[in-house]
Amino acid sequence: SSKIRSPEVQSADDVAVLEDRIDFSLAKTISKIEEKVEKGSLPDCLHHDDIIPNVGNQIGAEAQIRFLKAKLRVTQEELDSIVSECRKKDDENQNLKSRLKDMEEENTRLQRTISMQRSQTEKYKVLSQEANKKSEELQQEVIALEKVLQ
Repeated sequence: SSKIRSPEVQSADDVAVLEDRIDFSLAKTISKIEEKVEKGSLPDCLHHDDIIPNVGNQIGAEAQIRFLKAKLRVTQEELDSIVSECRKKDDENQNLKSRLKDMEEENTRLQRTISMQRSQTEKYKVLSQEANKKSEELQQEVIALEKVLQ
């Protein structure tokens, strides 16, 4: 966009410039706005928006460009901050998904362990009941044999 600017507008080069952001979609829009401002006519969207305050009509084209660039820089910084925050949230989300998967696997493993332990508990209950029954039978036999011996 600096190639399009007239020499009197090039003093605004110290303000946020999007030339190094080729993939940024607003760069073309800004170039178009700059061209219209240089020609002396503001884009329709600027007349109906709060982008340039009411005093915007009283300031020159260079000031309007600086104002728009500053506003764009602030907006870009906010966007970068939000994108960064979004990436952090995505990373945290992936971490939580990984932890959830690990917990589900642990839960499945523990459920299998519980199931095996319940099965073994039932098995030992049956064995215990059989042992108690046999013990009672043997005690009855001992009592009967003691009576025979007396």
